[in-house]
Amino acid sequence: MSIDFTVAIPTYNGKNRLPKVLECLRSQKDLENLKWEIIVVDNNSTDDTAKLVQEYQASYSEHLPLRYCFEPEQGLAFARSRAVKEAQGEFVGFLDDDNLPASNWVIAAYKFGQEHPKVGAYSSQIHGLFEVEPSQHLKQILFYLAINERGSQAHLYEPRKKGFPPGAGLVVRRQVWQENVPRHLFLIGRVGSSMLPGEDSEALFYIHKAGWEIWYNPAMEMEHIIPSWRLERNYLISLMRGIGLSRYYLRLLLLKNWQKPFAFLIYLVNDLRKLVLYFIHYHKLIKIDTVAAAEMERLFATFISPFYFGKLNINKHFKR
Repeated sequence: MSIDFTVAIPTYNGKNRLPKVLECLRSQKDLENLKWEIIVVDNNSTDDTAKLVQEYQASYSEHLPLRYCFEPEQGLAFARSRAVKEAQGEFVGFLDDDNLPASNWVIAAYKFGQEHPKVGAYSSQIHGLFEVEPSQHLKQILFYLAINERGSQAHLYEPRKKGFPPGAGLVVRRQVWQENVPRHLFLIGRVGSSMLPGEDSEALFYIHKAGWEIWYNPAMEMEHIIPSWRLERNYLISLMRGIGLSRYYLRLLLLKNWQKPFAFLIYLVNDLRKLVLYFIHYHKLIKIDTVAAAEMERLFATFISPFYFGKLNINKHFKR
């Protein structure tokens, strides 16, 4: 049986989170004659994730394959790469284990890909489902938590102006990914205590470079569960540090080779200017205001990201 669409769920220790996602997928509507499957990619979990999936497999519909695979190499980049390798669908839709898709998410995702033959990847409209309602002041930085609300009209992304969408709720053409995205990305995601995101943007860069379009599709709605600890000061500062540290590498990807030698100095001067100006305006708030502290951390990490990138390159060179 040929498969039209694959839903891939990378997870690490997701035993307590996966049931809600699997129930949302079990309740998908208006599927017509769509042939689709679900793959749970266990990214080296130490809990009973495998056992949970086995229990669901026993009760899932015979018309909806629920598959399980184990990816021992830690990192979301490796889990997503494994998902694409295992998938049988023409399209692969990525859901994190804390993403709750609307009841029409699968069919909306499939139809959009069919109607847009030049699209290589497209993102969902993602709303935050907060355990504790954040303050209005904090909401100005919450898009960094993979909340993607860009209006009710579908539109094309322009990476040089506004970057790439998050990987949560992203759908890709399987063949396009296989032909253009390397198995080993430089940015591999948050692993252990390291918070160095950007693996989604790096993968999308290769798709974009190959000439495929990247879109936002608001008809694919979903909720992202945000526990209270993700609104705490320490977590947000750590998150923003990782975003800043990955900045220089992602910038270089969008440059032509002849531009790269000049980029270091230009970025360094401009980032230092932004850092100093921000500190002058908000230095009195940094110790008492989470938003000010998080933004300051992001700007500082962005400023030092060329040196961090250089250090990573040296370390990788000596490990070969």
